[in-house]
Amino acid sequence: MKKEKNNILQDPKKIEKELGEFLNKKFGGNVKIIIPAVLPQQETILGKSSSEKKPLIDFNIKPRELIAYLDQYVVRQTKAKSVLATKICTHFNRIRHSQTTGNGLSKITGNIKSNILMLGPTGIGKTYLIKLIAKKIGVPFIKADATKFSETGYVGGDVEDLIRDLVREANDDIKLAECGIVYIDEIDKIAASPSVIGAQVSRTGVQRALLKPMEETDVNLKVPHDPISMMQELESYQRTGKRATRVVNTSNILFIVSGAFSELSDIIRRRLSKQNIGFGSKLVKSQKENELLKLTKAEDLVNFGFESEFIGRLPVRCILETLTQKDLFSILKMPNNPVILSKRLDFNAYGIKIIFTDDALKILAERAYEENTGARGLVSVIEEALLDFEEKLPSHDLLKFTVTKQVLEDPKSLLEDFLSKQNSLKWDNLYEKTLLDHKNYISKYIKDNKKIFSISHGLTLSQTQCDMAALYFCNNVMEIEDAIKKIKKHHDSIKEIEVEVLKSYNLNIFFEEDAIDFLIEQFISRNATIQEILSKIYDSYYDGFNLIREKTGKNRFFLSKNALIDNETYLNDLIRKEIT
Repeated sequence: MKKEKNNILQDPKKIEKELGEFLNKKFGGNVKIIIPAVLPQQETILGKSSSEKKPLIDFNIKPRELIAYLDQYVVRQTKAKSVLATKICTHFNRIRHSQTTGNGLSKITGNIKSNILMLGPTGIGKTYLIKLIAKKIGVPFIKADATKFSETGYVGGDVEDLIRDLVREANDDIKLAECGIVYIDEIDKIAASPSVIGAQVSRTGVQRALLKPMEETDVNLKVPHDPISMMQELESYQRTGKRATRVVNTSNILFIVSGAFSELSDIIRRRLSKQNIGFGSKLVKSQKENELLKLTKAEDLVNFGFESEFIGRLPVRCILETLTQKDLFSILKMPNNPVILSKRLDFNAYGIKIIFTDDALKILAERAYEENTGARGLVSVIEEALLDFEEKLPSHDLLKFTVTKQVLEDPKSLLEDFLSKQNSLKWDNLYEKTLLDHKNYISKYIKDNKKIFSISHGLTLSQTQCDMAALYFCNNVMEIEDAIKKIKKHHDSIKEIEVEVLKSYNLNIFFEEDAIDFLIEQFISRNATIQEILSKIYDSYYDGFNLIREKTGKNRFFLSKNALIDNETYLNDLIRKEIT
């Protein structure tokens, strides 16, 4: 038996060669043997192989870099951004380090993950923060609401479905999914209610079901009694001849949970009141809810209805601050805020360009603050204020719409004024003035953050390029990053032109900074193409540069903006300088 096993394990190529020689001698080359390229494998556990040496995630972001990125999108929340950026960067840098060095984290007995608990009122931007981070670091990310689990009761498969969804998000790449983020919102909804007597399986049961995935466990991707999973397993068996188990290890999957915890402040207040009985006690009743949340301890969360083991799996706590009216205005002014960008996109779908004055944004922020629903209130008040305009303006040939204080305070009269077109010149002038103010504001914003953008895009932005990116942003519905990517793309195209001239004409030409800015303007304003500019370079300069090269041997030429605008004067001066 032992000899047979050894024969089975021989190299297939060697067997094929020996059999081929035997058949050639016996049948004279008329019979050939074909060995299948893929042989049945031994039973394997997919997703557990450590043979790959190349790191799955190329993560080298530092906490300060991630904070700077979040500052472009999120107002205030300084402490929350610091906590999230630091712990998430550390988590993924540890994974990268372990994959690079081969010293897996699993070798550390009792390894503790920095799972995060986020606390803060509704509409404050908890989900938005995590989505931004996941987008920046480029790892698989899924979001689920804890209420989904509490509604279906204690079903272990529900929790495991989170991991299966993560694998789907990673395009079925198990190794990549094992470095993902699972975000569960409304986690406070699965806390056991102290007012209910008896077992609360749908709440505490879900907490217990989450314990193992939040720490470390293997989740089988095969769903019991699922026809699709059974068909996939049958197909795999027919292909390989062996049963393959696909599992995901959760040791490196980061869990982030969040909730409003609206009643937690009362529990903290009672605890503090008990601790401060006597003449030297401090009054805690007057403390605001957000200030009390900053004093949260594990015992408060246990009294709130969480099991101590569950809280133990969430060692990092992140408290988000309540937004003020000023904060809401800052959100609306922020270039990348999705509220204004979304509304611009709504009107742009009808070919209408919409812009907001600062006075209008202040009124919208005031109305949203009165709703007391955080940043979500901004969407509601904007929809309510502009619904009639969004309904009626598309039916008329109006291409520009300026939202002013007057538009918000007296919408009916202003809508009639728009539709009558009696003051169309006035509104057009107001739009252009507001657009110019906004463009200057965006340009200043880009200039103030030039260092961040330059590093992230590998481009040293000039003042002209900042202005062009701002103008491009204002004329198109996009984020600042996309506008700068557009400038970078055109900058790279200009470098391609330099390479192509060298390759095609054997001429070394270099565009000076003002020439690069000028050509980028041509790309943006005139929709110029690389081929057009190459043809222009050849027609305008080749004969002159070739003459200088033949006479002097010089083959390096620098083109400024003035040289591009007046090529004849430039070439005459250059020939006179180099030849005569």
